[in-house]
Amino acid sequence: MKIYKFLSLLFIAFNLFTLSSCRNSDDDDPQDTSTGNLQIKFENGFNNLGDIVLNQTVQTSAAGQKHNFSALKYVVSNITLIDEGGNEFKYNENNPDKGAFIIDQADAVAGVVYIDLNGIPKNNYKKVKFGLGISQKAYLLGQNGQAEFWNKAKQKGMSWSWAGGYIFVKLEGKYGISSADTEFMNHTGNMGNITANDMPDLYREITLNLPTTARVTTQVRPSIHILADLNQFLSGSKTLSLTTGNNMMMGSGPHLLDVTNNLTAMFKVDHVHND
Repeated sequence: MKIYKFLSLLFIAFNLFTLSSCRNSDDDDPQDTSTGNLQIKFENGFNNLGDIVLNQTVQTSAAGQKHNFSALKYVVSNITLIDEGGNEFKYNENNPDKGAFIIDQADAVAGVVYIDLNGIPKNNYKKVKFGLGISQKAYLLGQNGQAEFWNKAKQKGMSWSWAGGYIFVKLEGKYGISSADTEFMNHTGNMGNITANDMPDLYREITLNLPTTARVTTQVRPSIHILADLNQFLSGSKTLSLTTGNNMMMGSGPHLLDVTNNLTAMFKVDHVHND
């Protein structure tokens, strides 16, 4: 009788162990092809304090210039999610129609501009990477290869002629010493085919670590909250001043190359929600 009870308990324990192992195996199934959604929030501010109010919020640069923005827009593309093993999921890489977005402060809701990404593989992600602007590889697909986004960019004032290409970052507003009263306009971007035109490439890729893992599942849609510190515009790695020589500039000249290099460092992930 004792042997029978012992064998019965052993049988039950074995079944429980087998069931648990199967569940763990299912959870970690490398063949799991289920997908979920992910949201990225962009909040523009000065010195990591968000919610710039156009035509109102004034900042003083490292060189002592007061400045504000009447227009604050930039293009984000080639979003890539990097998991705990270093594997990358590229979201519509070099496909502007599906994978490029315009962050326009005029569209912000409570200071935040939202990007919603669908069809993200179930995984735990530790980093996010994205491009500031449009890559040459995407641009050289031609106008027909990105007609939908090109039309959006035109409507948003984020393009020149097709030969000129896209505006990557549009900053407009006023500046001055005692008060911000002189208008400025800095529009960065590649000028068409940069190889043929012998121009610098202003497209930049930014990689950010996530302070908390973004866990994408069929039930969980993580939200990655990114702060953009626009103080980097004039007070970044290179201190810049607006003058009559550079306050109305478009393209990829030396001043706008410096602006681009400064702005590349403006992003950081503030927090991640797994909801």
